[in-house]
Amino acid sequence: MNAASPHGNRVISGMRPTGRLHLGHYHGVLRSWLELQHEHECFFFVADWHALTTHYDDPSPIPGSIWDMVVDWLAAGINPGSATLFVQSRVPEHAELYLLLSMIAPLGWLERVPSYKDQQEKLKEKDLATYGFLGYPLLQSADILIYKGGQVPVGEDQVAHVELTREIARRFNHIYGREPGFEELAEQACKKMGKKNAKLFDKLRRKYRERGDQEAREVARALLEGQGNITVSDRERLFGYLEGGGRVILPEPRVLLTKASKMPGLDGQKMSKSYGNAIALRDDPTEVEHSLRTMPTDPQRVRRTDPGDPERCPVWRLHQIYSDEEVKSWVREGCRTAGIGCIDCKQPIIDAVLDELRPIQARVRELEQQPDLVRNLINDGCEAARNLARETMEEVRHAMSLVFP
Repeated sequence: MNAASPHGNRVISGMRPTGRLHLGHYHGVLRSWLELQHEHECFFFVADWHALTTHYDDPSPIPGSIWDMVVDWLAAGINPGSATLFVQSRVPEHAELYLLLSMIAPLGWLERVPSYKDQQEKLKEKDLATYGFLGYPLLQSADILIYKGGQVPVGEDQVAHVELTREIARRFNHIYGREPGFEELAEQACKKMGKKNAKLFDKLRRKYRERGDQEAREVARALLEGQGNITVSDRERLFGYLEGGGRVILPEPRVLLTKASKMPGLDGQKMSKSYGNAIALRDDPTEVEHSLRTMPTDPQRVRRTDPGDPERCPVWRLHQIYSDEEVKSWVREGCRTAGIGCIDCKQPIIDAVLDELRPIQARVRELEQQPDLVRNLINDGCEAARNLARETMEEVRHAMSLVFP
């Protein structure tokens, strides 16, 4: 069963609060969010509970990091009028759904998530033999499913987490979606669409169920998503009825692959605070210029008169991000013939990075003078997110017979 979501345009994404953001975050995540917020219904959240999975022994920096992260988001251009911004722990329904999903999640599913062992290997200095660390992919699933997210923007290294979410949703719907009188309720919902649409839906459903016609399934999904005279519950029943299962309580999200971040650090490796090679969005311009001016270059180019090879130089990777073809051609020619020096080569990068950071830093200064504005924006986002989360949890509790007279 590959359940479609009636909220297919809804995007869910979060970031762990680990301090002020750097250019790697900006080019790897925020620029994608800036585009998505104008094309989809977006929910962007601060994943503070996720930060505890690896920083449980000293959580004191987390509150300050939450504040810095939200300010950086806003300064970079994330618009609370276009996207819902909230803090994960302010919506306790995430934790409730996480607990309930843990009742049906096979242990082996969590142990086989590739990042589980990878992160344990990379973070050997931390004791990660905890239930929270093992279960964090399931918490991610709850983060997505609580809002019935249709699409989750991730890089290739996170696809396995979305696939786990799909499996969890599928298992939940299989166990709890067969409500009493399901087929009768689905038939009643079908009639609410009107005779013409009901007849078309039945025809498409039969073509898919009897012949495996994938095109018929997609047309039927589109038909259901366009119906304004049926309830969300009826639509979810009809999605399940189409697929041959039960009511779709937790729709399966789809992967929305983002462009891989190509942002290199000052040493040519991937930009990361843990590598000490990052330029923070709030770094002083003088510090930024010094960091770029002193970054290593082609090790074979010892003297100014030595020809070099851009492919061996970390600065060239920054030109790939910031420079147009004319500048890149100038760098290639000048480096290989020793026509320009390394300082000459770095200057366009310095100018471009400072130009990129200048409006962000100006906005940061404005927001830091308006803490109540930022606080109110987040409070509003948390309230909006929690309203949706409550709706989902009502359905989940009812499906799991956690209701009382």
